[in-house]
Amino acid sequence: MEYKNEDNIDYTLLERDEPIRVLAVEDELLSMKFLEKQIKDLGHEMMKAENGQESLSVLQANKGKVDVVLMDREMPIMNGMEAVRRIKNNPDLRNIPVIMVTGADSPDEMKEGLDIGVFYYLTKPVKEEMLRSVLSAAVREAQQSKTLAEELGKHRASFNLIETCRFNFKTLSEAESLSAFMANCFPDPKRVLPGLGELLINAIEHGNLGVGYDQKTELVDAGTWRAEIKRMQKLPAHAEKFAVATIAHKDDGIYVVVEDQGDGFEWQKFMKIDPMRAGDNHGRGIAQARATSFDKLTYNKKGNQAVAFVGHDKQLEW
Repeated sequence: MEYKNEDNIDYTLLERDEPIRVLAVEDELLSMKFLEKQIKDLGHEMMKAENGQESLSVLQANKGKVDVVLMDREMPIMNGMEAVRRIKNNPDLRNIPVIMVTGADSPDEMKEGLDIGVFYYLTKPVKEEMLRSVLSAAVREAQQSKTLAEELGKHRASFNLIETCRFNFKTLSEAESLSAFMANCFPDPKRVLPGLGELLINAIEHGNLGVGYDQKTELVDAGTWRAEIKRMQKLPAHAEKFAVATIAHKDDGIYVVVEDQGDGFEWQKFMKIDPMRAGDNHGRGIAQARATSFDKLTYNKKGNQAVAFVGHDKQLEW
């Protein structure tokens, strides 16, 4: 089955930093003013909280309205680490990207945060350009999550009747729409949706088109990532390439196999988030998919086939 996006969605919105709402959690007045200025200079709305406990109250009162959380690590009443744990254990909040701001640059402390679901790390004093880069990357993640969530709502049917289904897809928009379609085959679609999106998009950009880590860093930073992917797909060398996604219901759970026509990659480096890449503007998707979306994620030796699994009785654990 060849899966097409027939909804004429303007996916180019993902290429631009559309205004979003950022929740800044900071107990120091001067630091809060600095963050407020930078966030507003980027054209985004900002909400405030002075500690982790207050941030949870703000998030609960504004479900679906906060796109990114900028969280200080050390605060009174409830610190940032505990707040992140509670956010990631809440099904309604766990997909919100969290940027942790800390005064320590210890790799062990960074790893601790990354392991519980922190999306990005910034160290104090926060440099303006680093904040801009990291916030822009989080914005892109939030916007992609919104697009996938909108797609998710369009695919409602008797997905539990599907035993095995195979899809061919070629473009980013097809990968995004197909991710939402396939997510409905799982008991908790919202849980698996980000991970499916990551695997299918990776199959196009890294797999079939061969976009490497450094190249993507430059494209994301320049805001031309999506436009470049579209340009490359039209080249004769790539025009006929496609990826394959297969979903299968088995006795023990649900399997998804994603295969591309590329040369593979060193997937071992990306199964866990490296603290040394904590400030990069991408590179966390596979580790997050493994930790949060699926019970198990494996690759073949070459790296051009991914197998994701969710058991029937397994629940999300952090």
